Amino acid sequence: MRKLVLIATGVALVGSLSACGKSGYDRARPDEFAVARAAPLVIPPDFALVPPQPGAPRPQDTAPSAQALDALFGGSQARSASENAALDAAGRTTADVGARSTAGSPTTNVVDKGQTTRDIVAAPEGDGQSARASTTAPAASTPQ
Repeated sequence: MRKLVLIATGVALVGSLSACGKSGYDRARPDEFAVARAAPLVIPPDFALVPPQPGAPRPQDTAPSAQALDALFGGSQARSASENAALDAAGRTTADVGARSTAGSPTTNVVDKGQTTRDIVAAPEGDGQSARASTTAPAASTPQ
């Protein structure tokens, strides 16, 4: 039995080592980078670039917040016909006063949450180290 295992191991070893040779398998593959052609260089048709004026502001030196507002809301450009139609369909001219305008009015129905909620909302901003509970009972000590 031992001789049979040694012979089988030897045959497997010789078979695996023979697979490493280049006798039956050609590894020459086409180079994918050599197949594609390089695009020819194109000279731009317009050489009428005007040099910048001395002291003029650079176009890219605008504030990032102004660039964001221009990107979001389109700057001072006129609205397109489809944009106007969408706003009219949404009720641009017949819309009620917004919630932000009526939030503090005396006719707005509100739920009274009590003095505690008002104290929390009106509390000064901080890290919470100086926070104290305002109870009539003595504060229980916390174990350290």
